[in-house]
Amino acid sequence: MTTSSGSQAKPARVLGIADAVTIGAGAMIGAGVFAVFAPAAASAGAWLPVALLVAAVVAYCNATSSARLAAVHPESGGTYVYGRERLGELWGYLAGWAFVVGKIASCAAMALTFAAYALPGWERPVAIGAVLALTALNYRGVRTSARITRFLLAAVLAVLAAAVVAAAASGRADAAELSLAGDWPGSFGLFGAAGMLFFAFAGYARIATLGGEVRDPATTIPRAITIALAGVLAVYLLVGGAVLMVLGRDRLATSSAPLADAMAAAGWPALVPVVAVGAALASLGALLSLVLGVSRTVQAMAADRHLPRYLAAIHPRFGVPHRAEVAVGIVVALLVAAVDLREAIGFSAFGVLVYYTIANASALRLGPEENRPPLLVPVVGLAGCVVLAFSLPLTSVISGAAVLAVGAAVWLVRARWASPAR
Repeated sequence: MTTSSGSQAKPARVLGIADAVTIGAGAMIGAGVFAVFAPAAASAGAWLPVALLVAAVVAYCNATSSARLAAVHPESGGTYVYGRERLGELWGYLAGWAFVVGKIASCAAMALTFAAYALPGWERPVAIGAVLALTALNYRGVRTSARITRFLLAAVLAVLAAAVVAAAASGRADAAELSLAGDWPGSFGLFGAAGMLFFAFAGYARIATLGGEVRDPATTIPRAITIALAGVLAVYLLVGGAVLMVLGRDRLATSSAPLADAMAAAGWPALVPVVAVGAALASLGALLSLVLGVSRTVQAMAADRHLPRYLAAIHPRFGVPHRAEVAVGIVVALLVAAVDLREAIGFSAFGVLVYYTIANASALRLGPEENRPPLLVPVVGLAGCVVLAFSLPLTSVISGAAVLAVGAAVWLVRARWASPAR
């Protein structure tokens, strides 16, 4: 893949398995684990554990398909590359478009969540400052970003572990809350909750989009995705179970800060500010990884002239797509100044599910000699993504579909305009 930087425009392969796992887990264990259980409980009610399981199954299928594809196509860009190579240029473009617009919205959500915990009342200026600071950090290279992400992830895991232990030791956790007994929430309730919970799993895409910057990608990427996803699933099960047992389904569904409320209900008020710090750090770590991944897809699309060619450049010293990173940072900062947090999350979830729909469809085109996954994996992943996407709130579905339609229209106009010159 060429860029405007000439012979020096090659991403630096500096990331090992530990770095890739850290980036993926850091993107997954973000603001979602501190907030997503509340809206999911409101949608699924007593079936919240089942919704979590559904989200985990779809995430596993997506991770497996992505890992097999990344091993065959070890380039930065993720499903943008896979869709282009396996399904055709339009599908690759739509995957990249869905990823970029969905994850830019997710970046805005992470920044706003960080600011809400870090300095309530000054959310927007603090969020904009965080976006600009992390953009500058990513500009220095992925190795620096991986080190910072590792520190943030360790701190957040320590906070979550303390919260789970405190809830279990409080004597106020009721295991009966984990029972599936209760009113059936309907298919839209169950799958809509799973779609929101899937939003909290989606960070493993960061690993695949770094395909051009990891050592031995055929081995590193599949292992890193599997390790990161399994670890995060275990964390979510422990945290979600602890919060559910302490607060109960009804109180959890109305909570704006489930972990903080759980610590107060469990008789550990001293841990409430600790949880707030953990939530702020988690959001910051997720934002760091998200900006990192989105900028790589922007660079890949720009190199193929689907976005302005100017954004394809690789920094000659740091080996990063510096112009794409700056552009993404500016757009996220503008969104932070304009969007609502819940709307950003719903829109992002829709875009990510479309992205993985194309990933699973691409995996179906792998041949036997390419270590393709068992047929059931991409089929379940594809069907699951479609069902979850269209079970999200109607406003998220409409806005997401409209933005995808605009992207498709731009591609078609561009293709028709360029065809006489071919």
